[in-house]
Order: sequence, then C-alpha cells, then structure tokens
Amino acid sequence: MSEALTFHFDVDGTDFTSAGQASVQVKKNLRQLGIGPDIIRRVSIAMYEGEINMVIHAHGGEADVTVTENAIVIVLTDHGPGIKDISQAMQEGFSTAPDNIRSLGFGAGMGLPNMKRYTDDMFIESEVGVGTKVTMTVNLS
Repeated sequence: MSEALTFHFDVDGTDFTSAGQASVQVKKNLRQLGIGPDIIRRVSIAMYEGEINMVIHAHGGEADVTVTENAIVIVLTDHGPGIKDISQAMQEGFSTAPDNIRSLGFGAGMGLPNMKRYTDDMFIESEVGVGTKVTMTVNLS
C-alpha cells in the first residue's frame, strides 16, 4: 500500500443502536486490506470505545481512520462538553455518565483507559464547552 487510505464516518449521537457502526465498517475494510487479526481487534476496540463515548457525552461526532504502510491512525472529533480533567478521566472507573446510561451497561469508566490500552499512542485535546479530539495510533510493525 503505497498511498494512505482514509475512511470517514459520522457518528450518530441520537441512538445507541448506531454506536459501533464505524468500528464495524473499519474492521471489514481492514480485513479486505489484509491487516492481521490482532491489529484489527485493537483498532476495533479502541474505535468502539471512542464511538460510545461520543454517543454518551457529546451527541455524536466524526471518526477518521487513515491506513498507511506503517500505522493506522484514528481521529475522533466531537463538539460536546469537553473533558474538564483529562488525567482524572483516564483513571479506570472514573465516569461522568448519567445513571440512565449506566443502567444500559455503559459508563463504567473504562472507555478512555481501554482506548489507551489497545493503541500504541493516544493524544487527547479537549476544551470545555468546545469539544474533544482524540488521536490514536496503532503501529503495523
């Protein structure tokens, strides 16, 4: 693959049934490109966690995935409330999800930690009242 391939997805934040559609499509795309199952698994988990976070906290957003010879870069962008304290949000179990979301089995406070765990690099930019941008990289070698 000499040229980078980019996939763009709008993440609908109005319905939990649509959450995860982008990660499922990326999984299919990566399979067609011959990417190994371990890499696909890592990308899928990180993307799914990010999609759920965008639905829970930001009423949706956008996901852009770029595949190069060396890495898969996932950029998740939303215009939600932003993250007040990123270091606190990175702690396992910390959650600001409302009770109605928790009653659905979401909001356990593992989204951001899992996104970091399954990627080789993760960078979060967030401004309260403006939104959040998460850039994750999964190396292919």
